[in-house]
Amino acid sequence: MAEEPARLGHNGGPPLEEEDDPAGWRLWCWKRAKKKAWSAPREIALRRLERAEELGMSYREYTLEILERGRHL
Repeated sequence: MAEEPARLGHNGGPPLEEEDDPAGWRLWCWKRAKKKAWSAPREIALRRLERAEELGMSYREYTLEILERGRHL
């Protein structure tokens, strides 16, 4: 089965089908990038937590907004 080219707006993440090799290179890169995106120095994490509480959000929700938008709220 030939792999379809990624469509416009595709984030380049691993495919969700079971056919893909779970130990493949793209999956490893995706997991590494996810881990890097969620890791932050202690001071930054504390500032994000403080701002999230001010906005009535959880740390996870606030961090997701930063990662999705590329800017702080």
